[in-house]
Amino acid sequence: MTDAVGSIDTPDASDEATESKKKSRKGGKRGKKGPLGRLALFYRQIVAELRKVVWPTRSQLTTYTAVVIVFVVIMIGLVTVLDYGFSQAVKYVFG
Repeated sequence: MTDAVGSIDTPDASDEATESKKKSRKGGKRGKKGPLGRLALFYRQIVAELRKVVWPTRSQLTTYTAVVIVFVVIMIGLVTVLDYGFSQAVKYVFG
């Protein structure tokens, strides 16, 4: 018989060995520390992730800000024109 995708199969011996290793380890770093230790670990992880961020230069930041402001102004104009058009159409239809 051929194996179908998603079929239920018994795990291999190598899978059982790795599973038993995973089960013997309890908690890791989080299990050994109290709430304040976990909070400090969380804070250190935040700082570590923020150091990986590539921050934009001042010129890039002003360019991005200008692009966003121009886009928002264009969208406001588009919504205003559509709103005015729909309101005039409703006034025409319903009197």
